[in-house]
Amino acid sequence: MDDLPSTRPHILFLFSDTGGGHRSATEAIIEALQLEYDERITTQMVDIFLYNAPRPLNYLPKWYPYMVRFPSVWGAGYKLSNGSHRARLIVTSAYPYVRRSLHKLLYQYPADLIVSVHPLANDPFLHALGKQHPPFITIVTDLVTTHALWYHKDVDLCLVPTEDARQRGLLSNLRPEQIKVVGLPVADRFCQPIGDKNTLRQQLGWPLEHPVVLLVGGGEGMGPLEKTAMAIADANLPISLVVVAGRNITLKQHLEAHLWPMPTLVYSFVHEMPDFMRAADILVTKAGPGTISEALNAGLPMLLYSRLPGQEDGNVDYVVSEGVGRWAPKTNDIIAALQEWIIHPEQREQAAHACRKAARPQAAREIAHILANRLGMQN
Repeated sequence: MDDLPSTRPHILFLFSDTGGGHRSATEAIIEALQLEYDERITTQMVDIFLYNAPRPLNYLPKWYPYMVRFPSVWGAGYKLSNGSHRARLIVTSAYPYVRRSLHKLLYQYPADLIVSVHPLANDPFLHALGKQHPPFITIVTDLVTTHALWYHKDVDLCLVPTEDARQRGLLSNLRPEQIKVVGLPVADRFCQPIGDKNTLRQQLGWPLEHPVVLLVGGGEGMGPLEKTAMAIADANLPISLVVVAGRNITLKQHLEAHLWPMPTLVYSFVHEMPDFMRAADILVTKAGPGTISEALNAGLPMLLYSRLPGQEDGNVDYVVSEGVGRWAPKTNDIIAALQEWIIHPEQREQAAHACRKAARPQAAREIAHILANRLGMQN
């Protein structure tokens, strides 16, 4: 929102579409600000790479989907760069190259508060801002295995989703008063009361007779989604299956052409995912932090079939240690876990209870209150 009246405090959000989590978390916080403060606070989202970084850095959002298709290479790079000294060396070396772009961006988007929702925004922007600058707050969008670049000693506040992420911040030399656990911000539609499953299923046109397994692979239908769906079909479990193929039209067509032994519904990209999660009994998904947090809010036990090495390793440990789901990287693991949860529904309910206990549906609104408080505003 450009050319806004100066009488209203203005927040600049620094993010990038290198992974969907940075944008979705930013949008969730802005939505919470609007819900809590109407139009009293103005906001601006800026992709730090796409339109503002010099070449070839401005291509990173376009390259990211291809980079993560080589998980072993991605994981190796993540681990090699993850350490306070190594991380700072990388960004310090790159600063002379990006300095002009940073100053141009900050001049173009003046703000009363700057919020970083990307690890690569912290060090360079704080360097460019110098000693006299508006309050600078970091929102960490990785659940557990957080990169060192998320933590910078000069931030006014660092808001993290889990206690594990807080401990990593302390190990990166943040002071205890600089870091606070708030949960991961997700859209308000994922934060509503769970409601009655049968009522939701009737509204969605889903079968009522068997437990519902929801199989998803993100907005792009990535990962071994088809292989997993076929394995579930071959097992002929007493379930109803709902598969969300996302924007992967070819995958959707393949799944629709299959002869399923159980009631099966196949969808492309959907906007009803909050209702899907609240209506389902089991979620089968990759270990993305946003999906995990959304499932916790829905009280939905989960089976994780893949993770991005490095930043999502800790997500698996978190899900298992909290008792909200299981790690099932092979189709045999998925089938065995589904069979156990179907035969022993009390185990599934125990995991659902653990989800509700671990959930933080107020995360986005709590962050909104913290940001507004920094601007001297009252709710």
